[in-house]
Amino acid sequence: MAFNINAFQGAMKFGGARPSLFQVNITNPVNGASDIQVPFMVRAAQIPGSTLGVVPLRYFGREVKFAGNRTFEPWTVTIFNDEDFAIRNAMEEWSNAISSHEENLRELGSASPVLYKSNAQVTQFSKTGVPVRVYDFVGLFPSEISPIEVDWESEGIETYTATFQYDYWRVSGGITGTAGTA
Repeated sequence: MAFNINAFQGAMKFGGARPSLFQVNITNPVNGASDIQVPFMVRAAQIPGSTLGVVPLRYFGREVKFAGNRTFEPWTVTIFNDEDFAIRNAMEEWSNAISSHEENLRELGSASPVLYKSNAQVTQFSKTGVPVRVYDFVGLFPSEISPIEVDWESEGIETYTATFQYDYWRVSGGITGTAGTA
């Protein structure tokens, strides 16, 4: 097949999804005071992936593969830090409620996973601002809050990452297939 720019452009019906047109929402079950800031302060995230495991069995010297269990890699977001430390404080409180720094104990209100696990969403938008895909993370909790680098030679806004474990993700919304039309 010869190179054909018109065929390529025709295959890209809506001009391609843009990685900068997204929004993240995270519901913090311990301290939700900064949940309203999260969509503005999450600078980077990922649309989730998943892996379907493989169970290999041998039969007459030949390997036969069967589908195994699905697994989900941790989800990491990069967050701008404001001088009020609102989101970082809320994330640290959430993490501390799951396992405190001093006693390595759970807070009474977070003893059950139902009480410390929560949900999050990452929404991909079209170039016209219409949500085209919404991924829901179910059973989410923070497993790592990264350090914030401080340096007299640096200029800019502080950022840090928060890594989450979750039970699974699902697609719950958007208008996939009609890209940007409501």
